[in-house]
Amino acid sequence: MNNRNQQQLQSQTRRWALGGAFVLLLPNLFPGLLTPLGRAYPSLFSEWNAPRPMHLELMNGALQQQTSGEQESELWSPLPDQEWKRCADSHAKSSLPKESQGYIQVFLDGGLNQQRMGICDAVAVAKILNATLVLPHFEVNPVWQDSSSFTDIFDADHFIDALKNEVSVVKDLPSQYSWSTREYYATGIRATRIKTAPMHAPATWYLENVLPVMQSYGIAAIAPFSHRLAFDNLPSEIQQLRCKVNFEALVFVPHIRMLAETLINRLRHAPSGDRAVGVSNWQERLDDKRRAGKYVVLHLRFDKDMAAHSACDFGGGKAEKLALGKYRQVLWQGRVLNSQFTDEELRIQGRCPLTPEEIGLLLAALGFNNSTRLYLASHKVYGGEARISTLKKLFPYMEDKKSLSSAEERAKVDGKSSLLAAVDYYVGMQSDIFVSASPGNMHNALVGHRTYNNLKTIRPNMVLLGKLFLNKTLEWSDFQQAVKNGHKNRQGQLRLRKEKQSIYTYPIPDCMCQA
Repeated sequence: MNNRNQQQLQSQTRRWALGGAFVLLLPNLFPGLLTPLGRAYPSLFSEWNAPRPMHLELMNGALQQQTSGEQESELWSPLPDQEWKRCADSHAKSSLPKESQGYIQVFLDGGLNQQRMGICDAVAVAKILNATLVLPHFEVNPVWQDSSSFTDIFDADHFIDALKNEVSVVKDLPSQYSWSTREYYATGIRATRIKTAPMHAPATWYLENVLPVMQSYGIAAIAPFSHRLAFDNLPSEIQQLRCKVNFEALVFVPHIRMLAETLINRLRHAPSGDRAVGVSNWQERLDDKRRAGKYVVLHLRFDKDMAAHSACDFGGGKAEKLALGKYRQVLWQGRVLNSQFTDEELRIQGRCPLTPEEIGLLLAALGFNNSTRLYLASHKVYGGEARISTLKKLFPYMEDKKSLSSAEERAKVDGKSSLLAAVDYYVGMQSDIFVSASPGNMHNALVGHRTYNNLKTIRPNMVLLGKLFLNKTLEWSDFQQAVKNGHKNRQGQLRLRKEKQSIYTYPIPDCMCQA
């Protein structure tokens, strides 16, 4: 081989090496580009190609609207007393049996609110079996990689004390059962593990399948356990116990409550005319009680998972469609039911999640204006700041955890998704109005809890909104009137639970008594 050929070969080899090194470095330089499991983070495509506003005419109308004092008063007025009231305290107190049948362990996956419902079900199962419940074990979430435990989130002493007359709860197993750990069950088939619990199993299933194991070995571990207890055909005392756990026994640890109260105080005493107020300047405003104001919490669930799984068009053009299509292929091998429908068909059926722009238009049509104090409860939004800019344009006084607190104040919760969600949950429970952009576990949990406390909660009419947003010739006044008419009875009015519906979302009649 002559020198010239050798030089060409060496040059080509160097180019290949450099190209390979660049490919290897891409995930570190641009994690959103080649990491389809990066879930809540905006992709490189969506950041470079900002999604275009999809409803410009409506946006212009919303920005120009004026809200009268009468409209504001009606919008912010609390719910009147309704026909049902809280009664978890009023039912007859049961007493603990003299002797427990054994210990029950449960292993809960999912996020904070799925785990919350699992805890309530675990207490109910322990009551059904006359068992001692070990504080539930939380699995590490594969998406958020949060290893927070029960005691990191909830006040264990309050939990145990609140249930002391109902169910025996212990923080740890006694020494003779110390072998019963998550690692033990992960390394082989174990006689004490129950892994066949069906979804929404009746009480009889636990009596027939779990009780014998517990009686033989003194302990039974149920994994998986999420959504493993039926909502129907259970004794009233078991249903009321689930309500007591959810609405009374589960209290967040003090540092979560303290941070949330700090955010609430700053929201209620936010300046009405000066947007640029630093965290260090809030105290003088907190001291002035006359400044106390109202605020609305918006739970904006618009992550990459939801956007991809919906198969809807969100205005990001071909790049976005390509990115979400590839994401669907990686996560679900393309097996997404919505993919067989067109965007128009999905919107008519109300199956498209509301974008930040669309939820902003909904709020504006209901009467919220550019002086509204809006708290944004969400993780990272798919599309990043570009996606959320239209919402900020409508509501310049929009806040979140970061804008209302310092890094030092958030030190114990930052980077821990369950703790961050707990802060949002607490702020949401104390808000004058709560609205969720799309159904989900946070939506379901807060709707039920706020119903229990008779608090105003707006449930978007997804079918109506889907049809309205498809009409590109609709004028603002017509849109506004249609939205108001379609949401008159979706602002916290009580609804009876139907068969198979969750007791945690619809607490009537199981958790409440007629006044």
